[in-house]
Parts: sequence; structure tokens; C-alpha cells
Amino acid sequence: MNTPLTKFGAELLKEELHQLKTKERRIVIDAIAEARSHGDLSENAEYDAAKERQSFVEGRIAELEGKLSTAQVIDPSTLDADGRVVFGATVDLEDLESGQKVTYQIVGIDEADLKLNKVSVTSPIARALIGKFAADVVEVQAPSGPREYEILEVRYV
Repeated sequence: MNTPLTKFGAELLKEELHQLKTKERRIVIDAIAEARSHGDLSENAEYDAAKERQSFVEGRIAELEGKLSTAQVIDPSTLDADGRVVFGATVDLEDLESGQKVTYQIVGIDEADLKLNKVSVTSPIARALIGKFAADVVEVQAPSGPREYEILEVRYV
């Protein structure tokens, strides 16, 4: 199964993987060696903590390598979807009830960050928007109840 990622998201995962392999792994190895030098491992909390950290780091490395190996990297700036909302698109919306305007980019699960206005392709709002065009009105099932948004503009940046 392919994992959709924007070009930016793929770079972030590659950076994290590089950090884990080059720095974090070395730090954990040094911490294990230091803890071993203290003697009895059966009651050594430092050793247990270092081994737990090693397990986390190695697990995350494996997870990132798996995601990157199945990644379908999409550069939003090269999309030509004729104004349709697709993965990677940036969408300007207006809440029809409040008049509030908001902009979201539809990204992969690992890239989603609401603080940066990046919503997962699997989120309710993204699922409602996919396939629609500017001037369409969509209904989104939000936790507070259904909300209606008008699509103001669809961009591929």
C-alpha cells in the first residue's frame, strides 16, 4: 500500500530518520555503555531506561524506513487537477455560519498538523473536500455537529 506524502512531508521524515540514525542511535549506545560500566545490570535503572530508549529509537527507525519505502511523494506545485481539490491542494474556505475564513492543505497522515493548517487526507474535512471545486459548498461532520463551508479557492503550491 502506498503512503501518500507531500514533497515537504517526505523531507521531514527523511530528516527525522537521519537524526535518529546519526545522533540518537549514538547517544543511546553511549548511555547503555555508561550504564553497563556501573556493574550489576539486574538493578540498574539507567541501563533499563537506556535499553527502553534504544527500543523506541530502533522502532521509530523501522517505522520511518517502512513509510518512506512505500511513499508516493507528491509535489503539489506540479499538480494539474483543473481546480479540483486533491491530495496536496491548499484550499481556502469560508464557514457559512460564522463567516470565518480558513485555509487548509490536505496532506498525509504523518504530516498533519492543525497548528500549521495541514489536515490529514483521512480527516472528515479533507474527505468532504476531495473532488470538489471552488464555489462548491460542502458539509463536514464536526464534533460540534455538521458545518457548512464554501470553497473559495483551490491552489496547488
